[in-house]
Formats: sequence, structure tokens, C-alpha cells
Amino acid sequence: MDIRNVGGTPGGTRTFALGLVMMLVGGYLLLDRVSVYGGYWNWGMGSGGKTFGITLIPLLFGIGILFANGRSFAGRLLTAAGAILILSGIIVNMDVHIQQTSLLNTLIVLTLLVGGIGLCVRAVMPMATAKDPAAADKPDEPPPAA
Repeated sequence: MDIRNVGGTPGGTRTFALGLVMMLVGGYLLLDRVSVYGGYWNWGMGSGGKTFGITLIPLLFGIGILFANGRSFAGRLLTAAGAILILSGIIVNMDVHIQQTSLLNTLIVLTLLVGGIGLCVRAVMPMATAKDPAAADKPDEPPPAA
């Protein structure tokens, strides 16, 4: 593996590095404009928005079973299911808002992000070498039979 020739082409590393920098800057600028707020923990169970406690039940039972028997499949399953239920409840109850910004700033951010992704993809794709620019258009030919 030659790190200087990303995608098997000479010079692919510079294209990849430029794309990575563009993608990181665009991603940072986009995520910097996003605000995340917590909402009420309500999964429609009719308890007035107080359903977090019920999501702890499988987790606590699973932890209790694992303390009694560390190899228990049921304990592991309940613990994992309870953790997934709590994590998904946190994600479901988040409100995400993009802050107001100018169209020019939005276009710059999205161009950096998408252009960087495009350059990274281009860098890892096989390209023609400087010696034979038409080689990329020719299909691979099988070696001659001896």
C-alpha cells in the first residue's frame, strides 16, 4: 500500500487532503449553526409527559440479573434493550434548529462540504496517469496467451 498514491494514482494524496480539509471546514461551519434543545420526555403514554421512569425498568432488571448471574443471556438482553430504549428516547425528544444565516454563508458552507466529499471520492477513484492520459478510457485487456 502506497500512501502517496491514494486510489492507485499519483498525486491523489493532495486531492484527498484538500477534499478532507474542505469537508471538515464545511462540516464544522454547518454544525456550528445548529442548535439542539431538549424536549419533554413523552412517548404518548398519556401520563402528561412523564414517561422516562418506565424506560428504566428493563435496564434496572437487566442490571440486577447480571449482578446475580454475570453470564445470563436474559440479563444482557434486558440491559441492552433498556440502554437502547433510553438512548432512542433521548434522540426522539431532541429539537434541532438551524440558526438563521445569509444565503451566501449557506452556499459557502454547503459548497465546502459537498465539494470536499467530491474531491475525496475523486482522489480514491482510479485516474489516468500523466504518461498515458488515454489509459482511463481503454478497457482492461487480458494478457496475451503464451
